Amino acid sequence: MKTKKIPEMKPAFLERMKLLLPDEKDLQSYLDILKVKPVKSFRCNTLKISPENLKKRLEAKRWKIFQPWENYPEVMIVEGKYVRSCAQIDKLATDSVKSLVEINNTTNKKSLKEELPFNKVLVKKSDSVDFEVNQLRAKGEQILQDLEPGEFGRSLEHLLGYYYIQELASMLPIVALKPNEDEIFLDLCAAPGSKTTQVVAEMKNTGNVFANEVSLGRLRILASNLERCGTTNTLITKKDGIILCKRFKELGIFPDKILVDAPCSGEGTLRSSYQTYLMWNEKTIKRLSKIQKKLVESAIEILKSGGEMIYSTCTHAPEENEEVVNWVLENFPEMKLENIELPIKTRPGLTKWQDKEFSSELKKCARVYPHDNDTEGFFVAKLKKCQ
Repeated sequence: MKTKKIPEMKPAFLERMKLLLPDEKDLQSYLDILKVKPVKSFRCNTLKISPENLKKRLEAKRWKIFQPWENYPEVMIVEGKYVRSCAQIDKLATDSVKSLVEINNTTNKKSLKEELPFNKVLVKKSDSVDFEVNQLRAKGEQILQDLEPGEFGRSLEHLLGYYYIQELASMLPIVALKPNEDEIFLDLCAAPGSKTTQVVAEMKNTGNVFANEVSLGRLRILASNLERCGTTNTLITKKDGIILCKRFKELGIFPDKILVDAPCSGEGTLRSSYQTYLMWNEKTIKRLSKIQKKLVESAIEILKSGGEMIYSTCTHAPEENEEVVNWVLENFPEMKLENIELPIKTRPGLTKWQDKEFSSELKKCARVYPHDNDTEGFFVAKLKKCQ
């Protein structure tokens, strides 16, 4: 199978990254990790199975499972699949045969080799030889290989909704927001459902979750994922996010928590989406920044007093991150930035970008760079409505 060639990075993007990562070694580490595919991470769906039992089931498939975050056992990585080296087993078996021949004068060495296909099921021979070769198979050298193409997504456990394939950084907004049981939760830009299903699992299918998506095609994927994961407390809506918030206000629906995982330029997804290299441009960044501000403004209007909101993106662009949050602080005095606790290394939000100065409060935001944790890139800000 041919590996896709990584497109050339646009010079304007590289110059921006040099400003964000001014240390040459730091920048080079970032550029190097972009050439490496992300780890295969997933999240146990605790609505259907415990992390412990899921891990046992997957390890029975000879998958090597790693749980990277001590306090979040539901978060897992599959590092590969163990396979036995037939060549190694053959060598061990042949060596064993020589020893057995020496101590068993009634055994003909030539016929013994002919009748024992060591990389297949042993058909016949004396009980002692049968036992010996089976022991060799059990001790055979194990090699860790990648899963077969499609194996990760086609496993029975995935089809049954026991786990959800999700990039590690994508899990961080919900880790930061900490949904509680019996709350009203709004996921304003929900498809494909990664974070919505994570919310529902945290809330144990209690309360009310609204999952909104404006695109019909993406909405179908969202609905499929919610059904597969066994959600029963979720209502799907198909509305422009701004219009939906206005409708909520008219109906008197005021969520306890809101997630605005906003559409963005996707700079943090270069490792998994080479298309981002080709689509990236500064005009898109400026256009998206305006949309993001409107979405956040609409969400603030319906957030319950004392409620919390996460604003997140999968981009590094300050115009889509700190600039949006700084705009919120300037225009909505009731909104305060909260400190964020995350199980990975993060860097503080920027207080300056090019010729723009931001509030010192922006340090409470979390920047996630791929080379710091072997993840995709992400940005997370946690806001609380104080009145």
